[in-house]
Amino acid sequence: MSASFRTMSSILSFAKSTKLGKDQLLTKSRIWCKTTRMSNDPAKLLREHGLQVTAQRLAVLRAVSARPHCTADDVAADVRSEIGAISRQAVYDALGILAEKGLIRRIQPDGSSALYEDRVGDNHHHVICRTCGKTVDVDCAVGETPCLTAADNSGYQIDEAEVIYWGICPDCLAETSRAGD
Repeated sequence: MSASFRTMSSILSFAKSTKLGKDQLLTKSRIWCKTTRMSNDPAKLLREHGLQVTAQRLAVLRAVSARPHCTADDVAADVRSEIGAISRQAVYDALGILAEKGLIRRIQPDGSSALYEDRVGDNHHHVICRTCGKTVDVDCAVGETPCLTAADNSGYQIDEAEVIYWGICPDCLAETSRAGD
């Protein structure tokens, strides 16, 4: 079974038409998402989104792609090691326009710095460790993105849900149990 996906809605339509189960739909979602991450030609990607190609934007895209769920400070450090001097404001400006154009995603966990990733266009969520702050992607819970069905949408057409799960990661749990021994 082969299909080409350009949007999340095309995945959902495909899943309905072929009666895919939950696990198969999530697999298709992951495949689609992986193909929509930063292409092999980030300069072309910038141009396709109407952005001028600059060394700073290219370096910011590469930094976010190399380190998902990174902070602006992480991006700035990576960009400086790649291209030399860049102001903090230039990094924030690049992150802002790249997020606005949908090339990267900005996540704002409660009480934390904003995080950036290049996994865009699908409806995935995040789980964050309360101890160390490690953040990982979590695919939507079941089937046809039930998290997009609000109990009361107040007339809005909902196209994305941002869910953040909080807990303790396996490494921190293991460290806690070792400390208790």
